[in-house]
Amino acid sequence: MNWLTNFVRPKISSLVGKREVPDNLWKQCPGCEQMLFHKELEASFNVCSRCGHHLKLETNQRIALLFDQNTTHPISLPRTPQDLLKFKDTKRYTERLKLARHTTGQQDALSAIEGNIGGHPVVAAFFDFAFMGGSMGTAVGEGLVHAMNVALQQKVPFMVIPSSGGARMQEGILSLMQMPKTVAAVSRLKRARVLYIVLLSDPTTGGVLASFATLGDIHIAEPGAIIGFAGARVIQETIRHQLPDGFQRSEYLLDHGMVDMIVPRAQQKEVLTRLLGLLRKSH
Repeated sequence: MNWLTNFVRPKISSLVGKREVPDNLWKQCPGCEQMLFHKELEASFNVCSRCGHHLKLETNQRIALLFDQNTTHPISLPRTPQDLLKFKDTKRYTERLKLARHTTGQQDALSAIEGNIGGHPVVAAFFDFAFMGGSMGTAVGEGLVHAMNVALQQKVPFMVIPSSGGARMQEGILSLMQMPKTVAAVSRLKRARVLYIVLLSDPTTGGVLASFATLGDIHIAEPGAIIGFAGARVIQETIRHQLPDGFQRSEYLLDHGMVDMIVPRAQQKEVLTRLLGLLRKSH
């Protein structure tokens, strides 16, 4: 062993040797478990090219998919009091909010915009599952009502794209109160004959499904989305019966009349444009 082996060779190896591949270059498909190149996923709006599984989609990607370019404007949502219950489980609620805001860059799980889809004006609200599982607390409830009121004032269709685990447990009864609040707001849309479209994405569950998410004039679902109130395991243990294959998937709900159509992401803008053109005339 000499200085060539101990010093020169490691230096050369470090310069020309194989570098580690960054972890974020690939993502595993939950459907077929194949590794997918992230640029390939971005180009397909997070749809697996092997099995067609629809992975979760960030809000900015969803907007780019559905809305006409250079037509969107964010809607400023009302601020709400935080942590009125001073809730703490393994962490303080304020700490969870701080982490979620840092991770997602959002104030809460809901954002809203005005924009055009195929030339038709629409007000839309989007859930971000990355923000505490898209759970619905007071901020989400107030934001939804505000966005619906904007659509009501402008007499333009309202669309919501939920992706949520349901009510936010850290807000207790305050979270559950958002269910009747949002239902009342939907009733105002219907009385004013403002078109209301729900695009159900994976997952849409709990109090979100049990309130505004099942009251649309038309319900569109993404392929393979989990849509249900309680978890399948909880239901099965409660009723003590084996559940059907595909229970709570969008295809099962389509067969049983709970959704109107299943539309893959590549076709969603085209279908929404056609629906808006047809249904706005009847409202």
